[in-house]
Amino acid sequence: MRVEGDFIVINKWLLPLSWLYGLAVKLRNFAFEAGILKSRSFDVPIISVGNITVGGTGKTPHVEYLAKHLKEIFHVAILSRGYKRKSKGFIIADANTTMPEIGDEPYQMKQKFKEVTIAVDKNRCHGIEELVANDEDLDVILLDDAFQHRYVKPGINILLVDYHRLIIYDTLLPAGRLREPLSGKDRADVVIVTKCPKDLKPMEYRVITKAMNLYPYQSLYFTCLTYDVLVPIFEGQARRLEDLKPNEQVLLLTGIASPEQMVHDLEPFAKHLTPLTFADHHQFKAKDIRLINETFEQLPEPRCIITTEKDATRLQNAEGLSELVRKSIYTLPVNIHFLQDQEDLFNQYIIGYVRKNSRNSILVKRKNDHKSQDGNYSGDGSRTISFRNN
Repeated sequence: MRVEGDFIVINKWLLPLSWLYGLAVKLRNFAFEAGILKSRSFDVPIISVGNITVGGTGKTPHVEYLAKHLKEIFHVAILSRGYKRKSKGFIIADANTTMPEIGDEPYQMKQKFKEVTIAVDKNRCHGIEELVANDEDLDVILLDDAFQHRYVKPGINILLVDYHRLIIYDTLLPAGRLREPLSGKDRADVVIVTKCPKDLKPMEYRVITKAMNLYPYQSLYFTCLTYDVLVPIFEGQARRLEDLKPNEQVLLLTGIASPEQMVHDLEPFAKHLTPLTFADHHQFKAKDIRLINETFEQLPEPRCIITTEKDATRLQNAEGLSELVRKSIYTLPVNIHFLQDQEDLFNQYIIGYVRKNSRNSILVKRKNDHKSQDGNYSGDGSRTISFRNN
């Protein structure tokens, strides 16, 4: 499949393989729905963030958004599988944990949120058990990239959809980019259309809302990306994007799934932009470092390098970067912004869910239920409350 502008092009000759792939995915989903494979619920609020497509939809910025807002009120943990890490099993990150031990994205989040518990485990159920056992005060767990990890039944399931690759116009792998049929979106409590233009027109909101065809129990939100100041990775002072010189050459170094949005967003600030792209989660080897050094040295002055926070975690310990590169490389932190004045509504929904389902609330509820057996109180058992934004 190719993406041309905002249009998704399907490789039709691969559709027979997509049909076979879809059959396997449907059988797996049926096994969960029929109870053959089990989904577990836990007595701690769990919020899952993920997608049903191959490629970046902005999972890390959205998980970071949730962590940033929830940590002000609750004790938060983030659980990831730790993609491409060099370790196995369950690990809780501490001040001495290295990037290879937990993976680039968890390491990035640990650098940002010192007070948030960051853990990795391929077995999410086991990871949740360990987190709960290690911290009796834990209020909420954020599951990173877990929409399709159906062995855990989260309290809120958030599905991210790239504005530039709307799932309603896509098809299954390998002809398209969907990792499961479109009906998989029905499991979501919240759908967020990400990477939207900041000036998304009201008509587009209405068209996308209608086309997504969500159920009444599902909420639809729209977000766009925003950027902070440029932060030097090794040395120097922070810079604003607006302070880039008109003639400054910018080497945009990325190892992420979808760098197109970043290229588009930087073009108004960097008139001379040279993209140097690698695969998502790319581990920079000696030949890659030489390519970076040589490509940058060929650019005329003034010049600088801009990279992502995720790539910075892998470049910090890379050997062989020239002194010129080390003096000139900046990371560009990414944030998300809710459109249509939806931020307060989203925050209230998330915070309300955590408050209603915290372990303290469950313990009080159970005590009340126990007392109700003596006729003092009324209750409805130890069932976890299900909170939806209807």
